[in-house]
Amino acid sequence: MVSALVAAALWIPTLGCVGSPKSVIRSKPSQSLYRAFTDPQAVTIRGYSGDAMEPFVTRDGAYLFFNTSNVAPHIAALQYASRADARTFVYQGAVQGANQPDALSGTPTMDRGGDLYFVSPRSYSTTLSTIYVGRFDSGRLNGLHLASGISPRTPGVVDFDVEVNAQGTTLFVSVGRFNGGSAPTSASLAVFDKSGDHFTPDHDASMVLRAVNQPGKLTYAASISTNGLELFFTRVDPTGGGPGIYRAVRTSLGQPFGDVQRVAAVTGFDEAPSISADRTTLYYHRMVGTHFEIAEVTRP
Repeated sequence: MVSALVAAALWIPTLGCVGSPKSVIRSKPSQSLYRAFTDPQAVTIRGYSGDAMEPFVTRDGAYLFFNTSNVAPHIAALQYASRADARTFVYQGAVQGANQPDALSGTPTMDRGGDLYFVSPRSYSTTLSTIYVGRFDSGRLNGLHLASGISPRTPGVVDFDVEVNAQGTTLFVSVGRFNGGSAPTSASLAVFDKSGDHFTPDHDASMVLRAVNQPGKLTYAASISTNGLELFFTRVDPTGGGPGIYRAVRTSLGQPFGDVQRVAAVTGFDEAPSISADRTTLYYHRMVGTHFEIAEVTRP
């Protein structure tokens, strides 16, 4: 029984804390394990000593985006760092134009064109929407606006995590339903396709994600490979066990993902996978004591 499940990436008035579900209980072992990734190591962010969560490394490998602690009463804010070497980044500061002092901003992701998406509840009370997008350039986010066509505009339903594919044509959105508590009663992935400046639901999403979204389990924090054939995500079984990072694959675009396996090298309290463009490195955040840090595992 998960007695300490907390969702704390976003603060929505009357809903409580919303976002990446948190638990102090370790993940249950899975019968199916993916063992290609090995050697878990901490990622160094030189010049930064705070909590680091929700990592995303740009497709050219130049930048690491992340947010500060999303555990209440902290207010998460988007940060970035430039690459120094394979496991070291240099802190550059907050993403200018993205953050607000009274509303959390987190789960950054960016396409190859420089459009950076993230989640913030800053206007939820009036728009029932949380996913923002702007163009990242030299440390600043320009033209910030709500991404159109994603929110179901249903009170208590919250889009609390977002991933954009490399081409900028598809969003993988974590959708949670909240009934007044601090944790979602359900959480699953949805897919939206871009048409012009607007997004529409992908009508094949339920088929494509049928092995990923499982009844009774919280599924969130997706990361899609550049070729679109590997999907990484976080899963929690509320009846027992904390978050685990999983992998699903498919043979071609448009086909359903299958062969779901837990990433064996990632153990403990771990969430928010992010696969590198060359698919050799999987970044994620982990809890060490009461501190969150970014780590990585690698494969040939």
